Amino acid sequence: MSTNSAPSTSPAHPDLRGQLPQVLLATLASAVGFWAWMLIAPIQKYYSEGMDLSEGQISLMLATPVLVGALGRIVTGALTDRFGARKMFTVVLLASVPAVLLVALAGSIGSFALLIVAGTLLGVAGTIFAVGVPFSSAWYEPKRRGFANGVFGMGMIGTAVSAFFTPRLLSGIGYLGTHLFIAGLLVVMAVLVWFFLRESPAWTPNAQPLVPKVMGALKLPITWQMSFLYGIVFGGFVAFSTFLPKYLTTIYPDQVDPVGAGTRTALFAVAAVVARPIGGVLADKFGPKVIALVSLAGIVSLAYIVGQQPEEGILTGTVFILMASAMGLGMGAVFAWIGPSTPPEKVGAVSGVVAAAGGLGGYFPPLAMGATYHAETNSYALGLWLLVLVGTFALVVAGMLQGARGKAAT
Repeated sequence: MSTNSAPSTSPAHPDLRGQLPQVLLATLASAVGFWAWMLIAPIQKYYSEGMDLSEGQISLMLATPVLVGALGRIVTGALTDRFGARKMFTVVLLASVPAVLLVALAGSIGSFALLIVAGTLLGVAGTIFAVGVPFSSAWYEPKRRGFANGVFGMGMIGTAVSAFFTPRLLSGIGYLGTHLFIAGLLVVMAVLVWFFLRESPAWTPNAQPLVPKVMGALKLPITWQMSFLYGIVFGGFVAFSTFLPKYLTTIYPDQVDPVGAGTRTALFAVAAVVARPIGGVLADKFGPKVIALVSLAGIVSLAYIVGQQPEEGILTGTVFILMASAMGLGMGAVFAWIGPSTPPEKVGAVSGVVAAAGGLGGYFPPLAMGATYHAETNSYALGLWLLVLVGTFALVVAGMLQGARGKAAT
């Protein structure tokens, strides 16, 4: 009689061994994509001074990649359901290379119009997040998907990497060399994904056409609810990651230089990245609603403090770190909320819509900050007050969702 020590598997109980390395590889791919997506913001002063840009032009330059990266996630999430994450990760990474090179050309010739076009194409890199959410979810059972999406969400570290290293690369190897390095990194990551990433045995392709898939996601209440909440927590993170270098060098011009602003922005991003998986784990344990409420309450109170424009120093640094942490907790909670509340075949489409809403949440604040900047007092207070008001409304909405969703949300 022969024996076999390997565990038996079935469609209902697939073999999910090796899940963490796969999710970590997807996280690394996401980090590289985020670096490319946030390429312009850390060196915005290079463009603003070299092209003599106005506040409005700077805000548009910073916001354009965010908009395209947001809207593109709807399509990317749905396509991932159909073609799988291995193919889509590879496509997104390689499609980002021409955008990076076009940004390099725009900066080299000093063309603002071309920079906006290049920034539009650069938004493709930001769609990478919608690839990894259904991929990570498929590798874990429903009760651990908050953890899985929290780990994948750490790919946001690419924002910190961009903020920290891009200004330093600019100083060290020059403008063109910096962009060639990042383009090469995208190619290397695409190769690694193609040869080493594999789909979860629990994943099955969904060939439903894109438009009906997205419309089906839009018919689910959970899609709209989580889109609004994610627009605050992730949108706030994107907005600050994009605008913080500009904010710090404008409000504290004598204390913060571009490299220092990049370092502070990197610390902001790291805090959110570390908090995100913690938010996912805590949501799995205590329920996503509780963690979302804690997150939103923290964002509102800390945004109020920032709006007072305290003197540069330990207080401002601590407040921004705590705000980033609150946003990270909220991000983990929202995506932990999606998994148990969404039909498995619609997770990709719903995640794409919610991720798009998060990106859109990061598109408008830089424009609002630029539009509400008060030159005479050197203040962005009005824009920050808008965050306080919207965050307060989100807090109320999240508090009302328990009765609507009941235990399905937890």
